[in-house]
Amino acid sequence: MAGSCLPVLGAVLLAPVLPKLQDHFATVADADALVPMILTIPALALALLAPLAGVLVDRLGRRAPLVVATVLYALFGTAPLWLDSLGAIVAARALLGVAEAFIMTSCTTLIGDYYTGRVRDRYLALQSVCATVSATAFFILGGGMGSADWRAPFQLYAVGLLLAPAMAAFLRQPPPDVAADEAATVGRRGSSGLRLAGICLLSVFGGIVFYIVPAETAYLMNGLGVGSSGLIGMVTAIASAATVTGCVIFASLIGRPERRLPAIFALCGAGLVVIGLAHDVAVLIIGTFLSGIGTGFLLPSLVTWAMSKLEYGNRGRGTGLWTASFFLGQFLCPLAVIALESVTGDLTAAVAAVGLASVLVAIGLLPLLRRTTDAKGARHA
Repeated sequence: MAGSCLPVLGAVLLAPVLPKLQDHFATVADADALVPMILTIPALALALLAPLAGVLVDRLGRRAPLVVATVLYALFGTAPLWLDSLGAIVAARALLGVAEAFIMTSCTTLIGDYYTGRVRDRYLALQSVCATVSATAFFILGGGMGSADWRAPFQLYAVGLLLAPAMAAFLRQPPPDVAADEAATVGRRGSSGLRLAGICLLSVFGGIVFYIVPAETAYLMNGLGVGSSGLIGMVTAIASAATVTGCVIFASLIGRPERRLPAIFALCGAGLVVIGLAHDVAVLIIGTFLSGIGTGFLLPSLVTWAMSKLEYGNRGRGTGLWTASFFLGQFLCPLAVIALESVTGDLTAAVAAVGLASVLVAIGLLPLLRRTTDAKGARHA
């Protein structure tokens, strides 16, 4: 769970200090483009390298790549403390994303190795809870540490040096007999590469839907005439709390998670449409809360569905592909919103358009609900 929080640290910790970074490197050529890349390039590197990480995790085992990547995470993450070149900092952030790809893939794969059935579902939901709670905490912590010096938040990446020895000491490979039994069970159920590809494609869109509220809330509130960082932080915290609530509810439910996806995408879409129609902060909060509840269900539902299609021998590869898909969606989210805003002429209309697309995806997934219901009836017959 702690390892799963590390990529979140890379994504949100520096957001509050980006203006300070922009001022510090104002005289550097192309600083307007390079400074935002400090925040976004780790997610892009993670999305590009996660499939390779999955292949190596299957070949080398889960623990060794995780421990090595966690040490490298600390080294690359703290590198900007002594780097003065903007280009070198961007390069270090890209290498940080490579380490994050191995960390996220290994941690999620280990959850699949250690647990099955509802217990696995609960731990995948707990992974989402930890990531969401830590995102809020890291955002606040990064703002507090960065108030004096833009370099200060980079010190937190040294936490990898504390986690790596603990991972080496306490994490174990699953026993060979357990892995073989579990692989045979999943193999009999029939793993479909085409089905996994469909799940990954859906997860790209899911990543866009998941990230749109944390990425755009500040701009949406500015559009409503709200400039108070405290109020913006409160709305962001409400959205995060809603996501945690959705994850907790998910962990208490039984049944196949993919059967709930039509309702989940519809709920996310409804929240985004409400946000797009909001003319005051109260309505905006209602929309972010609805969307947050939906995304709290969305992330564990998608990863649980993907995990159910994998056996021990290819779980790393499959997990890497799914991780790449979801983080690619997060990276594409701001670009998608910008593209829609250029068409609609307004940020709120762009967010509403994503909401409508989510509702259309929900409608498109209804046959999935019918197929799983029919399959269940056939087994009973």
